[in-house]
Amino acid sequence: MTRKVGVIGQGHVGETLANNLLVTGTVDELVLVDTDQKKLNANATDFEDAAANLPTHTHVVKNDYAALADADVVVIAVGNIGIQNDDAKHDRFMELKVTSRAAKEVGTKLKEVGFNGVVVSISNPCDVIAALFQKYTGLPQHQVIGTGTLLDTARLKKVVGQALDVDPRSVSGYALGEHGNSQFAAWSQVRVLGQNITDLAAASDQLDLDGLAEATKAGGYTVFHGKFYTNFGIAAAALCLVTAILNDAKIELPVSNFREEYGTYCGYPAVIGQQGVVKPLQLNLTAEEEKQLAASANYIKDRFDEVAKDLEE
Repeated sequence: MTRKVGVIGQGHVGETLANNLLVTGTVDELVLVDTDQKKLNANATDFEDAAANLPTHTHVVKNDYAALADADVVVIAVGNIGIQNDDAKHDRFMELKVTSRAAKEVGTKLKEVGFNGVVVSISNPCDVIAALFQKYTGLPQHQVIGTGTLLDTARLKKVVGQALDVDPRSVSGYALGEHGNSQFAAWSQVRVLGQNITDLAAASDQLDLDGLAEATKAGGYTVFHGKFYTNFGIAAAALCLVTAILNDAKIELPVSNFREEYGTYCGYPAVIGQQGVVKPLQLNLTAEEEKQLAASANYIKDRFDEVAKDLEE
């Protein structure tokens, strides 16, 4: 069975993800779409130049929406963050004007060609854009996913691992809510080498959970102010998610998925497989964490309602 993935948007993140898919041999056919034909051709040529030195073969298709009709996954990496300076606000909603219009246009095109796979949205603001893609593709909610707090959770594991001098893969737990400023570290869920981090913090005055939460949230901005974009971390998160879908892995991942109790998309763990969200999960959060999650979800829902109304006017 041919593994077929589309990547719409060949900016820093889209091209990094496309390269990751190629060099790992994750896909048999890769469909690249971008409005900048010159950039798209350049990337496709660069990928072709790499082919002879790769252990697997991938067929690359350029700017053909019809070729996406039978794709297993389409990854949305559209955006126009531009070159900005240190005065730029730390707010992923800065991209909403561009990405919301793209969601309507691209989502409508995917619906027109009959795409019925899984949409993975990277574009910011992640949760609102995932909801817009669900609206305009008409796909079931479980087939539209955002990368959500998958990257934020990786950043959380990194900072905790650094604080305790362990590999981040030895840390379990989640950042929840918006992929943005209202996200939070759900410390009740975080464990390191089998121990709850709140117990470790209580036993040591050297472990500052508030500082670690802030470092998690600020991680993307640290990268942004160094090179004016992020790409490697988010592309790795997208690769993880795409691979889980293609392999029908049924793996638990903190992604942006539709939560019935809040009526919106937000970052929360779900079981991911071939059809997208195979099973929603329910965490045993503290009362304070439940309050933080509700506040974050309500913020996302309000922004979605506003932009959805604007797009229809």
